[in-house]
Amino acid sequence: MTDDLFAARPVADPPAPDPAAPDPAAPDSMVRGQALTRAAVQALAAQPGPRHLVECDGDEVDLSDLDLWGWTFERCSFRRANFKAARLEGVKWQGCRGAFADFSAADLTDALFTACDFNNGLFRRAILNAAVFTGCKLTGADLSEARMLHARYEETLLINARLPSQSFLKQVLRKVDFGQADVRKSDFRHAVFEDCSLRDAHMVGCRFEGADLRGADLGGLRLVDAALFRGATISREQAGQLLGELGLNVR
Repeated sequence: MTDDLFAARPVADPPAPDPAAPDPAAPDSMVRGQALTRAAVQALAAQPGPRHLVECDGDEVDLSDLDLWGWTFERCSFRRANFKAARLEGVKWQGCRGAFADFSAADLTDALFTACDFNNGLFRRAILNAAVFTGCKLTGADLSEARMLHARYEETLLINARLPSQSFLKQVLRKVDFGQADVRKSDFRHAVFEDCSLRDAHMVGCRFEGADLRGADLGGLRLVDAALFRGATISREQAGQLLGELGLNVR
């Protein structure tokens, strides 16, 4: 009898977790997999502390003028979303997609964009001071009149983007593609280009004094643009390429 009490008994497997139940390990600030509406986001913003949204669908949502300071958006979709004049200081955008999203006049100071695709996004008159773009796609984006003091770009596509009259003074630009971009009257003095492209970019009025262009693709240079590089450093190979672009034979 006593032996029966202590005999080994099979242990039942624990019940499978309910996928609809909240994750007890997730912090209270996290929201996952929700379809976002303006009312829902306003309700979250009314709670203390920044929110962390993961894999949420914000396509075409209107979040204009909202204060989302310090929030994190991870793998969220914001196609054609409206962030006009929103307060987005220090927001972390991680792996988000938002073609044609509108950030016009939004405050994105200190924002961090990592592996995001905001192609054709509107950033007109946005504040992007000290913002950082890493591994992003901003093809066709409009950054006209944006304030970008100390903004940084690395491994980012700015093909066909519009960012005239911007300052890249003394910046180290790594794997940034300005191909066909409108960078007219921008300041690249003392900038260092590493594996970048300026191919067919619109560069009228740009300044390159002291810039190191040896790591830049300068293809498509026109005769009118050649004088822009006065005072910049280029390689012998680039010099031959530029002369070829200008119709001169190098022997």
